Amino acid sequence: MDGDGSLQSQLLRALRGAMIDGRLSVGAALPPTRRLARTLGLARNTVLHVYEQLTAEGFIRGRPGAGIFVEAAATRPMRENPAPTRVLRLSCYARRLAPVDAPAANRDRLRFDLGTGVASVAPAMQSAWRRALIGAADDTAFDYPPPAGLQELRTALSGYLARRRGIRVDPMQILIVAGIQQGIDLAARLLLDPGDIAIVEEPGYGGLRDALRAHGAQVRPLDVDADGLPIERLAQYPEARLVAVTPSHQFPTGAELSLARRVALLEWAERADAFVLEDDYDGEFRHGGRPLPALKSLDRGGRVIYLGSLSRALFPAVRLGYLVVPHALQPHFVRAKGLADRGSPAIEQRALADLISSGRFERLLLATAKHLDLRRTATIGAMKELFADDVEISGTTAGMHLCLTLRHLPAASEGALVAAAERAEVGVEGISRYCERPPRELRLLLSYAQLSPQDLHEAMRRLAGAVRSLL
Repeated sequence: MDGDGSLQSQLLRALRGAMIDGRLSVGAALPPTRRLARTLGLARNTVLHVYEQLTAEGFIRGRPGAGIFVEAAATRPMRENPAPTRVLRLSCYARRLAPVDAPAANRDRLRFDLGTGVASVAPAMQSAWRRALIGAADDTAFDYPPPAGLQELRTALSGYLARRRGIRVDPMQILIVAGIQQGIDLAARLLLDPGDIAIVEEPGYGGLRDALRAHGAQVRPLDVDADGLPIERLAQYPEARLVAVTPSHQFPTGAELSLARRVALLEWAERADAFVLEDDYDGEFRHGGRPLPALKSLDRGGRVIYLGSLSRALFPAVRLGYLVVPHALQPHFVRAKGLADRGSPAIEQRALADLISSGRFERLLLATAKHLDLRRTATIGAMKELFADDVEISGTTAGMHLCLTLRHLPAASEGALVAAAERAEVGVEGISRYCERPPRELRLLLSYAQLSPQDLHEAMRRLAGAVRSLL
C-alpha cells in the first residue's frame, strides 16, 4: 500500500491496480478476508468493504464453496513488448491549431516588466469587486444563467456602452462571453467556412489569427499605417467574408482608424456582403480627451460585431467579456454560446451588473485613467530625456501601452535587444511576435500600467543602457 489516504482506500487502490496491470492474473484466487486482514494487520471489516467494492466494480467474483477470483473482463495483461506508438488520428481543426506560446521562463525574475500581458490591478477596483461579489452570492445566483447572459448585466452594459462608447443598442443584442477570445471563436464559427478569406491587421493580435486559421479561414494580413488599416486595399480581396480591426487603438502600434476610413470600411462591408469584427480591447482609456466613439456606433447596416473586454478595465482573472451583434445574428450567437458552455458565471455577472448600474464602475475607471495618464506622462518624459531623437514614440493617446521605434538599430537586432534588456532586469516585447512577416523596423511595445512613475524612469534608464550596449 502507498500510505496515501485511509487504509481501506489504500488496499482498494493496491488490489485494483494489481488486477489492471496483470500482476493478479485472470482466474487468480484472492485470500479469504480473515487471512488477508491478519497478514496486513487490518480489521476484517476493512477487507470486507474492499472486496464488496471490487465485486460491485466487476473486478472479482465469489464462487460459493470455492473462494473469490479475479474476473477475466477486469484485466489487461502487461506486455513485455508494447506496440509501437501510433500517430493520433486528429480532426482537421486539431491539425490547424497553432502551438500555444510558452511564457518566458525568466519573466518572474524581472524587476521592471513592461510586457503588455502583465496584469495591472487597481486596489480600489479590487476592493469594489470583492464587495460586489459578496453581495451577488445570494440564493438566487446558483442556477444556470441564460446562455446570452443575465438580463440585468445586459441592460447595465447597454447604458454603459451608450455613455462611454457611443453605441446605442438593444440589450438583446448583447451576449456575455468568457473574454474576447471566446467572442472571436464564436464569430469565426458562425461567419466563416473553411476556405473563406478573413482580413487581419499586420501587425496584429496573434490569438485572433490563430483562431481564424483553426476554423479553416484563409488569413490575409494587411499592413497598417498611421491611420490604421488601409481600406482601399480591401479591393484586392472581393471574396473576403470578414475584416478584423482594432480601430480605437490599433494593437500593437496604437494607430487610430481615421473617420474617413471607418466610413469606407462600413461601405465596403455593405457592398461585399461581409462582416467587420471590432476588437475594442482598451477603448475605455483615452488620454487628453474622451474616448473615441466605437466603430459600431456608425454601423447602420448591421455589419459590425463588437467585442468588449473587461480584462483591462477590471483585471484578466475576471473572464468576462461581451459581444454586440446585429439583430439578425443574435439567435445564432445565442445558440452557439449555449452549446459551448451553458452560460458564463452567474455570480460574477451579477457583481458586474451591480458595479455598472450603481455608477461605481465608471467612477473607478475615471480614477484608473488618471493614474494611467501619470504613468504615460512619466514614461514619455523619461524616453525623451534618455533617448533624445534616437527614437520615435507612437500610440500615446489611448490604452495602457505605447510603441517605441529605435531608428539606429536594425530590425534583426530585436532578439539581442530584448535579451540585453532582460539582463538589465527590464522585460520588453518586440513587435515581431505580432507580425506575419519580418518587420522592417525595430519596435518595442512598452506597457506603463503596472509600474510607478519612479520605476518607469528607472526602467527607461536601464533600457537606454541596453540600447547603447548594442550600438
